[in-house]
Amino acid sequence: MTTAKKKRFSLSYEQRNAVRGYRFILPWLVGFAVFYVGCLIQLVTFSLSEINIDPGTGLRQETFVGLKNYIEAFTSHPTFKQVLTSSIIDMCIDLPMIIFFSLFVALLLNRKFKGRGLVRAIFFLPVILSADAVGSAITRATELMNAGISSSSAEMTQAGAVSVSYYMQLFGDLALPESVLQYIVDAVNRIGSIIKGSGVQIILFIAALQSIPGSLYEVAKIEGATGYETFWKVTFPMVMPHIITNTIYTLVDRFSTSEVVTLATRTYKELYNYGLSSAFSLVSTLITIAILGLIVYLLNKRAFYYN
Repeated sequence: MTTAKKKRFSLSYEQRNAVRGYRFILPWLVGFAVFYVGCLIQLVTFSLSEINIDPGTGLRQETFVGLKNYIEAFTSHPTFKQVLTSSIIDMCIDLPMIIFFSLFVALLLNRKFKGRGLVRAIFFLPVILSADAVGSAITRATELMNAGISSSSAEMTQAGAVSVSYYMQLFGDLALPESVLQYIVDAVNRIGSIIKGSGVQIILFIAALQSIPGSLYEVAKIEGATGYETFWKVTFPMVMPHIITNTIYTLVDRFSTSEVVTLATRTYKELYNYGLSSAFSLVSTLITIAILGLIVYLLNKRAFYYN
């Protein structure tokens, strides 16, 4: 009987791994249930209500209005649909560029060369500089330098600086589709944002590259594989799980700094319209989750997990 009971309650290798995974994320699950679920319920409640604050007592008064806030957001509000669309487009443009740029830089920084630690720190500086205090100081310094920079920029243009239209024409002669050209131009226009948003992703990719067993590269070299073949047959499949992780992080980071979040914040801070602001936040959050779920689902079908 004892042996039969042990077999009945014994777990397979995959099940034991799953249990260890759930134990690892258990603190986050507890924190999510205790601190965040209540906020989500309140967000939904606010989006279906009209919130008024009594000026005398400061008490909140909620009046159920159903889908009124959502109807106003998509029909009568002057900017929400445009801001939501532009935010989604910006996320879709930034996501592949940040992932590709981060992986490319991580491949370079993973090589052995003098001063590698310093160079890695330099590439992580944009994350530090994105802090509010440092960012405000940089913004102020930039404003003070605008006059001199604008005059020098005009001189450079007159001296023969090449415009973007020249490169558009150059790539157009290569018969590239117009949509591809527009994507390249949009990516170039936001190259500063892409570099600023790639610090954490670069570190994660470096950790992924360093975890790849060297024996795989030795086998590829013995088999006569070129560097191109080694990247696509060894490196890329091994870092695919980290591509999924970076995709999730990048989308959440882009969403948290998007214009639609700014619009929702301004709506309740300046206009005190808590119901409409909650509707903005809930709609944009659900759309972001849907995009994230679709992308992760497609990437997960190609992911390879090494044990």
